[in-house]
Amino acid sequence: MITQTKRNETRQRVHARVRAKISGTAERPRLNVFRSLNHIYAQVIDDQKGITVVSASSIKLKTGGNIAAAKEIGKTIAELAIEKGVKKVVFDRGGYLYHGRGKAVADAAREAGLDF
Repeated sequence: MITQTKRNETRQRVHARVRAKISGTAERPRLNVFRSLNHIYAQVIDDQKGITVVSASSIKLKTGGNIAAAKEIGKTIAELAIEKGVKKVVFDRGGYLYHGRGKAVADAAREAGLDF
């Protein structure tokens, strides 16, 4: 059985490997997803300038960090990004499997109008 600390170290190694290949630009920023034990966070990041364009998290929601909250965060981040003029993004799953809450954020963002 993989312990929790080993699992997080593995995720961080995978994320570092992916980040070596992926970076956000002004015309196509990076949509990053982070899952904590209780919440889910999403950011649209321009790596060339080193700024966060928009962000959303489930902290303000009363539903916690479940799949319903992830769908709401995906919809919210897409609406905020489109308001800022961002329609195309590069999806960064943060080293997590494309499954569950991360997939829910991505699917909801696609349905709300983001292209990736």
